[in-house]
Amino acid sequence: MPANTIIPRWKKILDKALEQYPKANVFQLATLDTAAPIPHVRSHIFRQFLESPSTPGLPLLISSTDVRTLKVHQILSNPNIETAWWIEGTQEQFRMTGRVSLVTAPNHQLYKVTRENLLNNASVDSEGGLAALEPAEYGWEAKRLEVFKRMSAHMKATWCRPTPGSPLNEAKQWPERVEEPKEGDDEEAKRNWEMALGNFTLVVFEPSEVDYLTMSVIPNKRFKFARAVDGGWDEAEVVP
Repeated sequence: MPANTIIPRWKKILDKALEQYPKANVFQLATLDTAAPIPHVRSHIFRQFLESPSTPGLPLLISSTDVRTLKVHQILSNPNIETAWWIEGTQEQFRMTGRVSLVTAPNHQLYKVTRENLLNNASVDSEGGLAALEPAEYGWEAKRLEVFKRMSAHMKATWCRPTPGSPLNEAKQWPERVEEPKEGDDEEAKRNWEMALGNFTLVVFEPSEVDYLTMSVIPNKRFKFARAVDGGWDEAEVVP
């Protein structure tokens, strides 16, 4: 059996934890400033795993962001990132290192550069899960729309706000809900949908190393997982 078809143990552990505690879906994602080696960290919501049917051992993690945020430019400048994910209910921590790609709206001015970044990430890691999806042919826009449509109306409305981090002066004008337009809806409803969808961006994270710690047992246990050349995962137990 090819190594990249074997689901790594760290993912099985994470799947089990999320099954027990589905609301523990928030992890921290760190990027580097575009002008200086200064880290920036923020919380992200895990949306789903994505993998090629032929390589389930190489999972990608899907999250989302607003294309207008500074982290978009930080990722395009340096796609190498680290995440930290603490799951309180199971007393487990997952620290993951890898590369991030972005999927923006096809009509956005950053679409060309984000697509080039995605394809470059796949070529740099030609044995990885992103490459296995054949990213030049994969239906990224369909995936982006699928994830967006699963959001609540309140969540969709967050992509209609003014640029994140800009001065707060028009809060009362923000829509509170954004629903998919139906026949007979007014133009404002259609504009809000198009604006929210236009700002909505997928964050596609491919981990190459996973540092797993469990504090649910005494003594605590810690394991390091690293992607191997054959697409499998090497595992070593280390001092917590």
